[in-house]
Amino acid sequence: MIKTLFSRQFVVAFLLTLLCSLAGSFLGGLPYLSVIGALVIALILGMLMQFAQPAVAYSQPGIGLISNKFLRLGIILLGFKLNLIALAQAGIKTILLAVVIVSGTILLVYSLARRFGVDRHLAILVASGTGICGAAAVMGISSQFDNAASETEAERQRENKVVAVAIVAILGTLFTLLEIGIKPLLHMSAVQFGVMTGGSLHEIAHAVAAGSAGGPVSLDTAIITKLSRVLMLAPAAMIIGWWYQKQGIKDGSIVLTNDQKRVPIPWFMVGFILASVIGTFMPLGAAVIAGLVKLAYLILGMAMAALGMSVNFKVLLTRGRNALLAAILGSVVLLTFVAAMSKLFF
Repeated sequence: MIKTLFSRQFVVAFLLTLLCSLAGSFLGGLPYLSVIGALVIALILGMLMQFAQPAVAYSQPGIGLISNKFLRLGIILLGFKLNLIALAQAGIKTILLAVVIVSGTILLVYSLARRFGVDRHLAILVASGTGICGAAAVMGISSQFDNAASETEAERQRENKVVAVAIVAILGTLFTLLEIGIKPLLHMSAVQFGVMTGGSLHEIAHAVAAGSAGGPVSLDTAIITKLSRVLMLAPAAMIIGWWYQKQGIKDGSIVLTNDQKRVPIPWFMVGFILASVIGTFMPLGAAVIAGLVKLAYLILGMAMAALGMSVNFKVLLTRGRNALLAAILGSVVLLTFVAAMSKLFF
């Protein structure tokens, strides 16, 4: 890895992905593109960058490093966005709702996807992205499975990441517009609407876009509710990693030595939690926290762009269809459930 880090291929990959990430941040701030989000835009730009094939092919070793290691660093830095005191002040109802949403949605979408014939790896990525926090969850959970036995399997896993990110991005955008559209029909208070949007939408950007339609109180509630789901990313990564390993051993697709037979601990998620603790209790200042979060999205954007540079376009139209259907059904159930909980308990 050290050799790759100081190679010309890495420098080219760094510059290409940085360009995509910066462009994604700029475009994601525009009124009509903010609902899509900077990360997804960076992924799309990375896919378009494939047309500059000589540069992309030359920098493939660096692209692989960025899509893997930079992802972990970005998620650690994203932890500074989590204010644990604000989450605690939101009350036990919000935390319990987040636990039910995350666990229930993952189980539902995964079960539907498997029933529709989707392979286990793609099914759990789509379920995690739908239930937790969109693209960041897909990338975070997928890092638990970066132990492919062959290059073919590694390529399939990379393609599954892109398919899963594309699905949660499409559905998150559609459901954001849907929830804004049906808002007048629901007769919800600002708090209730914020709980519904933060509890049902996929990306943080989606929750912000929809929550802001209900005013400042609704926006704050949407962010807190959404961040309560983001907090579930660390324990979910550990549980899903352990479960996925056990399933693979059971069906023979994963063979481990005695030294490898242990619960996979996502150490970068420990960093994510530590960052949230530091951001909450250390006197860093609002400007420093905001800067670290911006850096997190810049680095995550680079990881998403790197992933887009290695995608096979055909898989989006073939392998993703049944996974998309499962995610649509799961999202409808999720929205219905969270809307009902918002009315009853908030």
